[in-house]
Amino acid sequence: MGNPFQDQLLKAGLVSKKQVHKAKQEKNQQKKKQRTNSEKVVDENKLKAHQLKEAKVKRDRELNKQKENQARQKATSAEINQLITDNCISRDENCDLVYNFEHDKKVKRIYVNAELKDQIVRGKLGIARIEGRYELVTKTIAEKIQQRNAKRVVIYSDEQKSVDENDPYAEYEIPDDLTW
Repeated sequence: MGNPFQDQLLKAGLVSKKQVHKAKQEKNQQKKKQRTNSEKVVDENKLKAHQLKEAKVKRDRELNKQKENQARQKATSAEINQLITDNCISRDENCDLVYNFEHDKKVKRIYVNAELKDQIVRGKLGIARIEGRYELVTKTIAEKIQQRNAKRVVIYSDEQKSVDENDPYAEYEIPDDLTW
């Protein structure tokens, strides 16, 4: 059964069967084009949605890595703080000598006694930073802290000082009691 409007036009003799057939073909072709175009649009939308999903997954992975790194750093920092607080060498009121050292291109000071100062100079003790203050720790603790985060150990060096052969003042030793 065809279109009733087309049937009426045929009966009235205003159009021929060829014209009706041609109109049906054109209509079918238009429907076909619309279907293929809508499929392409759907495919493009699916592709865009898939790309957005992949980008979101990638971004989420990067954020998770950053969060894991931050958590790891926080755990390491807490571990270092625990090492310092448990193993710091207590300084009392007898510590009246000022020991100056450099940290972050600034001269800092810590009060020690003569025995502690001698141990620092000989490399038996190290100075570690915890929450903006400086504490004395033993050589083994300083090594452990340095393995976890080298920035937290201010003074500790296990290497011997090398002497420059061309240094004219090499034979003169700098006194330990020199304060500046």
